[in-house]
Amino acid sequence: MASENTANRFLVRTQTASITLPPEGFVLTSGRALKQLDIAYETYGTLNEDHSNAILICSPLTTDAHAAGWHEGDRKPGWWDDMIGPGKAIDTDRYFVIAQNMLGGCKGTTGPSSINPDTGKPYGSSFPKITVEDMVHAQRLLVKHLGIDVLEAVIGGSMGGMQALQWAVGYPDKLRKCLCIAASASLSAQSLGFEVIGRKVILNDPHFHGGDYYDKPSRPDGGLAYARMIGHITYLSAVAMHQKFGRNLRPGMEPANFETGFEVESYLNHQGESFVKRFDANSYLHITHAMDRFDLESAHGSLENAFRNSQAEFLLVALSSDWLFPPEQTRQLGKTLLRLKKVASVVELNSPHGHDAFLLEVEHLSAVIRGFLHQVTQDAPRPLPRRVRNGGASVEFETLSDMIKPGSHILDIGCGDGSFVDALFWTRDITGIGIDRDLDHVVACLEKNVPVVQANVDLGLAFFDDNAFDYAVLNRTLQEMKRPREVLREILRVAPRAIVAFPNFGHVDNRLALLRHGTMPVTRALPHHWYDTPNIHLFSLNDFRRLCVDEGWVVEQLLPVARSSRSRLLLNLGFRNLGAEWVIARIGRRTDSRIP
Repeated sequence: MASENTANRFLVRTQTASITLPPEGFVLTSGRALKQLDIAYETYGTLNEDHSNAILICSPLTTDAHAAGWHEGDRKPGWWDDMIGPGKAIDTDRYFVIAQNMLGGCKGTTGPSSINPDTGKPYGSSFPKITVEDMVHAQRLLVKHLGIDVLEAVIGGSMGGMQALQWAVGYPDKLRKCLCIAASASLSAQSLGFEVIGRKVILNDPHFHGGDYYDKPSRPDGGLAYARMIGHITYLSAVAMHQKFGRNLRPGMEPANFETGFEVESYLNHQGESFVKRFDANSYLHITHAMDRFDLESAHGSLENAFRNSQAEFLLVALSSDWLFPPEQTRQLGKTLLRLKKVASVVELNSPHGHDAFLLEVEHLSAVIRGFLHQVTQDAPRPLPRRVRNGGASVEFETLSDMIKPGSHILDIGCGDGSFVDALFWTRDITGIGIDRDLDHVVACLEKNVPVVQANVDLGLAFFDDNAFDYAVLNRTLQEMKRPREVLREILRVAPRAIVAFPNFGHVDNRLALLRHGTMPVTRALPHHWYDTPNIHLFSLNDFRRLCVDEGWVVEQLLPVARSSRSRLLLNLGFRNLGAEWVIARIGRRTDSRIP
């Protein structure tokens, strides 16, 4: 949660921009227009001389422009203060950060509670329907109002993530990076169902008066509170609710009517009661309706059409226990971007806190965002490395890279810190994507600007289409796979050629260790004891060749690697299975057996 360390506080204030509009006003996607457009916003950090360091924060559903820092007299900081500030993931010592209240809101930006210039009264029921596209259009006008043309990044979580995606689609050349967290290109049917019920309880509140309740003695607070309670359930997860409440009863409470006295009931009541003090029912209706109607696939015919012209780099972050925006939706969007050959990374953070994890758990999300934003730039090719760290093992860069044709596109499976793909890009004009399940490795890839997918290879390479790559590299990882044959089959589906490096269990040292001591060997190629090794399938060079024959794969090139003098001697005498400490093999499908 947000830090209370007063030494790190910085004071901010919310400002309002009155946007200069053309004679026709601010025209909405519906065709209707607003004569005035005010946008509440805050800024943090300093805009550089060429106005190239600006980051826009797109708000989640019911937040406001106060994303970070402290207002004078505040008891708590902005809603994403853990993420934004000096030295934080979104570093205001480096970036000029803009946070704003979305169109249709009730915290300073034009919305249903704003004064209609034609009547001098709040819009109420006369406020026109709005869309996420309209919200982003308003944000674009704010950015231009601040003298900025191209944004370094647009970042949003939940509904803010939808806005970030709309930026990439609607203004494809006006942002360099798009960071979408816990969001997708549309809501699922289940999520739509909860939204529909939330709006209905507001619309059926006897104090709603068709939306014109601002001059009435009572407002639809009951309906708004219930809508918030319904919505709040979708922000949590079953695990989080069990951990937080279980079936605990509130001490000393005497339930009335059909109340239960459970702590979860008290918690939801509190959420509803506190929400009506800071939000407006009409705004909730308009904003949730816009969220529900957002559907990039329907609007553009396909997701491919929607993102085809986008020039941004993408980072999509899913949350494992999020059922408002399930991770599968993020994976599907990531698959589309990769099919379009966009520079895109997909990360799935493991959290029990459901959808709200992007607000509650900042450590891992901070590392991911920092890695994506603070990439190390390089204006000239780096020196050619002799070895590259990959998946925890040191490999010969020259040996592996010589097997790959310059200008190719590769998939590096078990990519480690991304050094191999990074080095290939700077030295061989080879592009690539990494895949790894370790979060530290994923962050290291992001820092190098190496696109990466966080996934378990044993579950398949469903992210990638057939023939998506020219080569796939599996370096010292095959022996760690639960289903190595199926993994190789998948690899040769997504690429016509695979380069596989693996330790050779048939090496003489391994055989002698078993013969002399009757114990599993511990060597340079197999450095772990049997009880803590990640290697679950130990096989030899001959085993690998036999598998290739059985599967109909062509071994195009096979390089036994030896470092000790005894091993090199055995290789020179022709005993490859005895002399190879580890092996690098390039294999291909039988129909693609000829090397280009």
